Amino acid sequence: MNMKEHILAALGEQFDHWEELLANMGDEQITAPLLPSNWSIKDGMAHLGAWQQRSIARLEAALADREPEFPKWSPELDPDSEGSTDQTNAWIYEAYREEPWSKIQQSWREGFQRFLELGGQVSEKDLLDSGRYPWLGGRPLAFILLASYDHHQEHFEKLLVWLGEPGSR
Repeated sequence: MNMKEHILAALGEQFDHWEELLANMGDEQITAPLLPSNWSIKDGMAHLGAWQQRSIARLEAALADREPEFPKWSPELDPDSEGSTDQTNAWIYEAYREEPWSKIQQSWREGFQRFLELGGQVSEKDLLDSGRYPWLGGRPLAFILLASYDHHQEHFEKLLVWLGEPGSR
């Protein structure tokens, strides 16, 4: 298995873990605020889905050999700035908090599947070449795939701890 196949397989497993976990939950559990953040599982999924949109934009740009065209977020935010993450996350929460769970779940699911599809279309050479896409600041496109995996894993592990699942610590 080459590196690209390995990364995509790990992302596919991540998707399956989320799907399995969410399938065993009712709407009440998914929409109930969790302590200490008061975000619900629905809010967390909206958060993951929103950030995934930026990753999708990067993969689409790579395949079209152009600069990324990011989704329109609040103009005063710079999502790529380390210092604005909390502000950006607060904006995402406000933007999606009234959306119904069914819409959030469908959007996240379709976005993740699109992300996997696009990742599969990029050649392994282009995926691993750190100089291929100047707009990535010297990082390879694989970094985007790995960052999405890490982001989903971070939230998955936190959710397992909150749920008290065995093996979550």
